[in-house]
Amino acid sequence: MPDKRCTLEDVVAEMRDGMTVGIGGWGSRRKPMALVRAILRSPVRDLTVVAYGGPDVGLLCRSGKVRRVVHAFVSLDTIPLEPHFRAARQAGAVEATELDEGMMVLGLQAAAWRVPFLPTRAGLGSDLMRLDPQLRTVRSPYADGEELVAVPALELDLALVHANRGDRGGAGQILGVDPYFDDLFCLAAKRRFMSVERIVGTGDLLAEGPVQSLRINRLMVDGVVEAPGGAHFTSCLPDYDRDEAFQREYAGSARSDDAWEGFRARYLDVDEDGYQRLVREPVVG
Repeated sequence: MPDKRCTLEDVVAEMRDGMTVGIGGWGSRRKPMALVRAILRSPVRDLTVVAYGGPDVGLLCRSGKVRRVVHAFVSLDTIPLEPHFRAARQAGAVEATELDEGMMVLGLQAAAWRVPFLPTRAGLGSDLMRLDPQLRTVRSPYADGEELVAVPALELDLALVHANRGDRGGAGQILGVDPYFDDLFCLAAKRRFMSVERIVGTGDLLAEGPVQSLRINRLMVDGVVEAPGGAHFTSCLPDYDRDEAFQREYAGSARSDDAWEGFRARYLDVDEDGYQRLVREPVVG
C-alpha cells in the first residue's frame, strides 16, 4: 500500500494560480479549514472555488484569493449569510455562479462520470436560466421530448476534503451522520487531498464506525494530512461541534477593515500549530 501521508505545505505546493478548487463539507460543517488556512498563507491567487460554501469561501474571498465562486449557498449555518462572501459580492470583487443544490450534485457527478453534462428539471422556470446565460437546455431524444436543463460538468483541478479518520494509504472515514458530497468532490478532481483528525492503522478504521462510514477510498485520494482540529471552527462530529463563540468572533471581523486586520493578525498570520494553540484559549463574546 503506498504511503500517501503529506503535510499542509505539500498540498499547497501542488496549487497554481487560476486553478479550479473544490472544497468539501457543507456550510459551516466539516470543512478542511487547516488546508484553507494553509492556502491563506500561500501566494496562490485567482482561484475558482466550487463549494457548498461556508467560512472556507468567506476567508478565501476576503484574503483576495478568489476570482470566481461556484456555489449553491454560502452560509455559516447559525449565521445565515457568510459576511465576508456577502461583502465581496456586493463590492463586485468576485464573480459568482449560483446553482440549485441538486444541480451542484449533478455537476460534480457529471465530472466524476466524465460526461459533459447531466439533465435535470431543476432550474426550469427559475431565474437561474436568466442569471447564468451559459446554462443550456436539451430535449429528450425519447418519445416524451421533454425539455431539460443540461447541468455542465464541474471539473476540478484539485479537491480538498476533511474526514474524521484515515489511514496512510488514503482511505477516509466519515463518522458523522451526513457524508455531504465529499466523495463526489474527490471523484470530480484531477488531484485530491484529504485532511483527517487522526491517521490510524487500516485495521483500526472499523473500530469506531461501520463499513458504510468508509466513504472515501484510496483511489480517490492523492495525499492525506493528519490535522487534529483541522475543521475548526466548523463542526466535525462526533469529534467536536462548531465553535460558536469563535464563529461569532469571525463574523464580527467583517464589520470593518480594522476588525478584519485584527482577526487576520491574531489567527491567520501564524502557522497551524500556532492557530491551534490560540483557539484552545477562551474566546470572549
